[in-house]
Amino acid sequence: MDHLPEHKKETEHILSKEDYVEPRCVLSGDPYGKVPEVKPVPQQRIIEKMDEYMGQKDYAGAERHLKYWLEEAKLGADLRGQLTIRNELIGFYRKRGRKEDAYENIEEALKLLAALDFEGTISSGTTYTNAATAYYTFEDNEKALPFFEKAKDVYEANTATNADLLGGLYNNMALCCTALGRPEEALSLYEKALDLMKDVPGGILEQAITYLNMANAKEAQLGMEAAEADIFRYLDEAESLIDQAKELTGEGGIIHEGYYAFVLESCAPTFSYYGYFMTADELSRRAKEIYERT
Repeated sequence: MDHLPEHKKETEHILSKEDYVEPRCVLSGDPYGKVPEVKPVPQQRIIEKMDEYMGQKDYAGAERHLKYWLEEAKLGADLRGQLTIRNELIGFYRKRGRKEDAYENIEEALKLLAALDFEGTISSGTTYTNAATAYYTFEDNEKALPFFEKAKDVYEANTATNADLLGGLYNNMALCCTALGRPEEALSLYEKALDLMKDVPGGILEQAITYLNMANAKEAQLGMEAAEADIFRYLDEAESLIDQAKELTGEGGIIHEGYYAFVLESCAPTFSYYGYFMTADELSRRAKEIYERT
């Protein structure tokens, strides 16, 4: 879930088979005319390994890892696995600023949804959210909003939707609404996100990010001077939540230190933008300390 304040953008290697073995040759598969048996790829292990690469900022390794398993999923006729990996690739290329690659994977993911007849499922909501977030990142906001709306319809209609998924959607959709000059809608979505994330284990950081985003939306709605009191209130709430989250990190904590550091580093520019310079410096210092230690 990548829904950070708009004033900031992003920001023990274990050798595994895909690091040194090429994907199977497509010509070595089943005989012509035979319907291939589905050979599922290990989706959870793929995602965990991807998180490891990204945590180490080994972006070349991360891309190679996903491309390897995408070929394996294709050779194994595993459409579900392909959809998972396409979604991972959308997020990866979005973070790396590679617009064309992100858009290509959006198109392929949408084709897979249709082939799997997954429209209306939580998987479709996740894909729509990933597509919308990528379009928003590359400032195609008019294209992004309809996908956010489709994801919202899917998630809200499905009782099995996790609160963190819906909360993340509200945050990301609100960013898009603010960018489109619709701050009132954005603020309403942020309130919904806050209400959901308070019941999510470890959701305290997501709440902090939401408050910073609300400061941006309130400024867009009223202007800096008229919104000043609300902005300072939002920033104070965010700072308090970030401090509380520190107690939930470390060994046995429910918040991974690497993610905590990422949030600190990402939120610092918003505090600085609104004149909270000491807070911004402290967050940057904490993030650096964690990165140097891990």
